[in-house]
Amino acid sequence: MRAFLNGINLHYALSGESTAPPVLFVHGFPFSLEMWRGQIDAVAAAGFRAVAYDVRGHGMSDVGDGQYTIESHVDDLFALLDHLKIPKAAIVGLSMGGYITLRAFEREPVRFVAAVLCDTRSEPDTDEGRVKRAASVRAVKKNGSAAFAAEYVKMMFAQETISTNPSAVESIRQVIARTPPLSIAGTLIALAARTDTTASLGRISVPTLVLVGERDTVTPPPSSESMKSKIPGAELHIVPGAAHLSNLDNPAYFNEKLLTFLKRVLPGK
Repeated sequence: MRAFLNGINLHYALSGESTAPPVLFVHGFPFSLEMWRGQIDAVAAAGFRAVAYDVRGHGMSDVGDGQYTIESHVDDLFALLDHLKIPKAAIVGLSMGGYITLRAFEREPVRFVAAVLCDTRSEPDTDEGRVKRAASVRAVKKNGSAAFAAEYVKMMFAQETISTNPSAVESIRQVIARTPPLSIAGTLIALAARTDTTASLGRISVPTLVLVGERDTVTPPPSSESMKSKIPGAELHIVPGAAHLSNLDNPAYFNEKLLTFLKRVLPGK
C-alpha cells in the first residue's frame, strides 16, 4: 500500500485485525520493511496489528530529493500514523529505526504506549564515525549500490548466519543493492548529523524493551546496557549468537522476547 505524505509516496504494509493493538516497525539502514517479515507475521498471529513501512528513500518508498534528516524521517512516521488514524502505538525500531524512534519520543511521547529498541544507541556519531560515513558516501557514489551492499552485509550478520543461512544474507544484500545511491548517500549524511538523545532517555515513561545481538559490533551491547540503565524500568535481553541484525540472526529468541513483552504491556492483550 502507498500513501502520499510529505511530498512523496510512502510504501507501507498492514497485517492483523484493524481493531487490534497496533505495533509499528521501523527498519534499519539501508534496508526495507522486508527485514521485519518474520516479526510482522509473528505479531499478527499473536493478535496484534503489525504496521511496517519503507523509510523515505528505501524499499518501495519514493526517493524524493535525497536530502534527508532524522527529523524528516520522524515527520514521515507521524504522518503515516495520522494517515492510518492511529493515535497511539507500540513502536519497534532497529538501528536507524531506533534513532528515529528515540527522536520521535523526544518530540511527541504521547503517541506511544511501548517501545522496543533493537541494536541501536542514543549517542550521536563520533568524529571518526562521521569521517567513515563520508567515505561511504564517496564510495557508493563512485561504485554503486551493489558494491556497497556486498561489503555492508558482512558487518550486519553473525558469521554463523552467513555460513548456515545464506538466503537471509542474500535477501538483505538484494534489498541494499536495489536502493539508489542517492538514497544511501543521503541517509548516511542524515545518520552522521543525528542529534544526541541520551539526555531524554530518563523521560521515557512507557514500558521499554532493549534487544541487542551479543556479537553486534555496530551498536555493541554496552550501548544497549547504557540505554537500559537510563530508561526507567527498561528490560534488556542480549540475543545469543546474533550480530547487528539480531532479528534475522536469531529470530526464534528475538520473537519470543518481543511477543512476551508485547503481550504483557499492550492494552487488551
